[in-house]
Amino acid sequence: MSSVSPLSSVSKNVRQRVTPEEWDVRVKLAAAYRLAALFKWTDHIYTHFSARVPGPEEHFLINAFGLLFDEITASNLVKVDVDGTLVDDPTGLGINHAGYVIHSAIHGARPDLQAVLHTHTRDGIAVSAQQDGLLPISQHSIAFSGRVAYHGYEGIALDLDERERLVADLGDKSVLILRNHGLLTAGISVEHAFQQLQGLERACNIQIAAQAAGNAELVFPPADVVAKVETQAEGLKRGDGPGVARHWNALIRQLERTDLDYKN
Repeated sequence: MSSVSPLSSVSKNVRQRVTPEEWDVRVKLAAAYRLAALFKWTDHIYTHFSARVPGPEEHFLINAFGLLFDEITASNLVKVDVDGTLVDDPTGLGINHAGYVIHSAIHGARPDLQAVLHTHTRDGIAVSAQQDGLLPISQHSIAFSGRVAYHGYEGIALDLDERERLVADLGDKSVLILRNHGLLTAGISVEHAFQQLQGLERACNIQIAAQAAGNAELVFPPADVVAKVETQAEGLKRGDGPGVARHWNALIRQLERTDLDYKN
């Protein structure tokens, strides 16, 4: 049985009808989707990455519902406002309502955060289901010490009133573990949010691997060392240092060895 790909209907002039600033964000967000596919962080057509559109309007970009992460391009991202109105839907697929609920909550309440990335990875969900959450047992996890928030599971995020509780739980942080659900990081840019997500995913990988040793006792660094690392990781928290661009540029070089289509 043959079918027409929804990608075939995407307008070719998206770049011409948006500002250069919006196009730049589109390209970076599409790259983030492709990198997540490369690193196998996807959950088929589910989970979402979003980014605020530069300008006075309360618009953000998110994936069309039904596209795989490795199909996302700068042109086929959907533009939506915080009230859920589709401003530009190039494929006609619309968006996943659960994704809208989570991402609109943060974009609406936290104008300081420009990008929001959410995953359903195996190890991320495994850590989210543990009573103690992320443990300070690795250099990766200690870098998040004192800046991870938690949000209790309420079922599939279809109820708009959950947004208030999600934002309250996030508080002034930019890293959120959704209990029994997955991971979420936000940042002052796509690059910043992605660097945080990569570090958080790695921390969860390490924790699950360490716990798989069974009865082996875990080593927890002393409190003064944890406090020292918290200070050392301050730049990662802010996202305004040169390390963010250095990290992102290396990721783009890695992506573009095999994939240039995301820019279209």
